[in-house]
Amino acid sequence: MYLAIDIGGTKTLIAAFSRSGRVVRRLKFKTAQNKDKFLLDLLRNLVVFEKYQIETVVVAIPGTVQKNCSVSLGNRNWGSFSLLKTLKKVFSCPIYLENDANLAAIYESYRIPGKTVFLTFSTGIGGGVAENGRLCPESDKFEPGHTKYTYNGVRAEWEDIAASSALEKTFNVDVATSLRGESAMQKIAARVNLGLPDVILHYSPRTIVLGGPLGKIFHLYTKYLPKYPGVKYRRPRRPLESVIYGCYIYAKQCNK
Repeated sequence: MYLAIDIGGTKTLIAAFSRSGRVVRRLKFKTAQNKDKFLLDLLRNLVVFEKYQIETVVVAIPGTVQKNCSVSLGNRNWGSFSLLKTLKKVFSCPIYLENDANLAAIYESYRIPGKTVFLTFSTGIGGGVAENGRLCPESDKFEPGHTKYTYNGVRAEWEDIAASSALEKTFNVDVATSLRGESAMQKIAARVNLGLPDVILHYSPRTIVLGGPLGKIFHLYTKYLPKYPGVKYRRPRRPLESVIYGCYIYAKQCNK
């Protein structure tokens, strides 16, 4: 059995998978703002899974991982800290830490021909590059949200223009997924398209998966995106669970 842990900005999801990919048990809890409280919450919730025969643990990190040991969360000003040490208090099996966007790319590219670029439009814009469920070397340095573009005469990073958080601020809505109407969709498509030519030029994907909250309204705005030869846009298979299922596939790969 494999254990997947997805640490998000607002909630942390834990799921135990059977070898065949069936979710046996899942739970989620609010990701605390304080590091020490988060670690205590994590330990308290992990105790629930001690009764299962966990062979491998994979943890999705919304930030950077240093030598599979310490981590730095992009959505928290906690600095670098050892998450592995905390997890070893509960599990003696192999434990792997990986960037969450990379894990989503693994899942979304699984059994898909050619190279896939996964883009998540959420608080920022992250992503990963994978081929048939395995990360490509260039994925480690893939940070599309920080590339600068000019939109409406203003020079800014792509994520400050097209991320879900930026759209919510621009359109004055609580959640970007509530947006509707042809005008709004055309504007979203224009913002999303700013970075696509560079992504296509540098990574030559056959498929671009547009995820995060924008994955839930994929069919509304993608019809306004320009077509690029040899490139197909695709909605995430699981818009809100790509990461946790990526943990499962990665665990299988590490367990071979």
